[in-house]
Amino acid sequence: LCETLDALLSGRQPENYQPYEDSLTAKVQGKLMQYFDIMSEGKRQSQQDKQVIQSLVSDISHQVKTPIAGIRMLADILRRHTLSDEQREAFLVSMTQQIDRLDFLLQSLIKMSRLETGTFVLHMERSRLCDTIADAMSAVFTKAGQKSISLSADCDESVCVQHDPKWTAEALENILDNAVKYTPAGGSVSVSVRPWLFYTRIDITDTGIGIPEEHYHDVFQRFYRGGEAASQEGVGLGLYLANGIITRQKGYISVSSQAGKGTTFSVYLLS
Repeated sequence: LCETLDALLSGRQPENYQPYEDSLTAKVQGKLMQYFDIMSEGKRQSQQDKQVIQSLVSDISHQVKTPIAGIRMLADILRRHTLSDEQREAFLVSMTQQIDRLDFLLQSLIKMSRLETGTFVLHMERSRLCDTIADAMSAVFTKAGQKSISLSADCDESVCVQHDPKWTAEALENILDNAVKYTPAGGSVSVSVRPWLFYTRIDITDTGIGIPEEHYHDVFQRFYRGGEAASQEGVGLGLYLANGIITRQKGYISVSSQAGKGTTFSVYLLS
């Protein structure tokens, strides 16, 4: 037993362990091996959690540098230079935009950290899906109107699914926001709901720039912004958050697209 403990304490398998031997010593050794496996798994999980936290801190530090630098520069100009009322107003507007960007970024990072660290809590209930979709669409009406993009929805009021209305609305809003953002002026974004046997499918279709097939998986990675998307305002967390919210409700998201013609994100929720 002492040899077994010495081996486990040094992180190696004991040489004298006979798992199939019917003796008291073998039984005690078996219990020690089980305890060792449990402690080893706890250590691995602790190391993984530490890596996640380090990664989050690094991401947050990197992402907030740009807006903070912008705010600092604008504040320095306002403090050090004599400006006309018009110039001062223009700089204040720019500073407000940077503050809004920083606030949006921090809120997104907080949500991301909650997903990463497992502190994300869902309140599931069986409720009408059309109400959840209406909440999501209301958040993008103004942006769509500014680009003359038509919004439409096809959802029977009787369709009910087990979901968290608040967080599901946020997931759909993130997908809709991307659809509006990457659809040229005068285009369209539509939402359609189709109940299936086990899942209810929500299709969000746009007439935007499209996504190359080789990047279907990449768009759900945090901070991913590729190709033409890099020129648009954003931090690359919307689809990452949407995917995390839906998968934690035992649903999933798929994507199909054609470059230059549009994209459809399909959200599947358990019926």
